[in-house]
Amino acid sequence: MIELLGILLLVQGGGGLINRLLGSTNPSWFVQLHLLPPGMHVVASALMVAAGVVVLFAERARKQRRRSE
Repeated sequence: MIELLGILLLVQGGGGLINRLLGSTNPSWFVQLHLLPPGMHVVASALMVAAGVVVLFAERARKQRRRSE
């Protein structure tokens, strides 16, 4: 379930970031583009990507620790 959260953060953040960097004005299905003011879109999307990476790597490390015990 934690992996799903990490993947969702990556997809939402990455997609929103690409959406804004390519100059689209349509928020599409990216949550942060609907909820936040336009000035925060790129920053919020980048933070979501970073959070997704952190969640996925932390879950991977936790699983590896359990296997080694």
